[in-house]
Amino acid sequence: MKQLLLSLPPDHRTDYGQKSQKPNLLGFWAQACVLTVMLLLPAGCGVHKKMTVISAAALVEDVAKASYKQSDLRLIREGMPAYLMLMDGMVEGWPDNERLLLAAAQAYASYASAFVGADDAAFRDTLLTRAKTYALQALEQRGIVAPLTSPFDDFERQVGQTTRSDLPYVFWAGSCWASWIGIHQNSIEALAELPRVEALMRRALALDERYYYAGPHLFMGIWYASRPAVAGGSLEKAQQHFNKAMEFSQGKFLMTYVYYADYYARKTLDRELFTATLQKVIETPAGTVPELTLLNTVAHQKAKQMLGQVDEFF
Repeated sequence: MKQLLLSLPPDHRTDYGQKSQKPNLLGFWAQACVLTVMLLLPAGCGVHKKMTVISAAALVEDVAKASYKQSDLRLIREGMPAYLMLMDGMVEGWPDNERLLLAAAQAYASYASAFVGADDAAFRDTLLTRAKTYALQALEQRGIVAPLTSPFDDFERQVGQTTRSDLPYVFWAGSCWASWIGIHQNSIEALAELPRVEALMRRALALDERYYYAGPHLFMGIWYASRPAVAGGSLEKAQQHFNKAMEFSQGKFLMTYVYYADYYARKTLDRELFTATLQKVIETPAGTVPELTLLNTVAHQKAKQMLGQVDEFF
């Protein structure tokens, strides 16, 4: 399953206060899925549990696909908690299934990034901790032993041995992990984990620079732009990665432009670039690619919010 929002630090919260007149069908189906699994999941037999998870997975995937095409953010926000509970139940029924672990990690990180802001730090921490935990468990299932606690040289060696089939686990683990670190920037212990995130993302870049609308390039653009020069930051390198991300995504993934405006245009104090980039986001229909409607709707909302703050930024 794709992640509902590309989870990259720091927090990019948008206020989704508009009320919807549509019935919450996504929430209804997600809650129905939860109830179905609760009723069908046997208490003791592991084989039966796995069969139930397999049976529910197809319905869950259909719910996820429907959510990608939604432009009503309130509907998704209200339906997601039931979906998260369902993913927890499925992982409990099959705890060593790396695909389930990765899908659950993406779902938790997505919900935190899209709908929970810094004003609810405790809840956001809960969500991102769960996302990180699931993502690292998925990495372990792919053969990376003790990704959090192994000596860094061992971790780096194992990451360097991953192949193209491991790419989704490498990329999304790095993304979820970085989101968690992003809300613990006052923790020395958390910041000490950053080199592991960088190793994962550099490996993702090497495996396939075009993956998920050039997500590895987008991540590295933010990475270089958000760090001071003494810590390896470089606006020149950031621009190179952002340019690659925009080239490869072909204007389809609008969050690329939001991050470019936020991290590069603001850092270079280029007001004209900032406004022109965000205006491009607003003028591009969110549903140009149906499967990106939700993500691009989030990008529209964020672009409008940032344009309203242009006098504060410059």
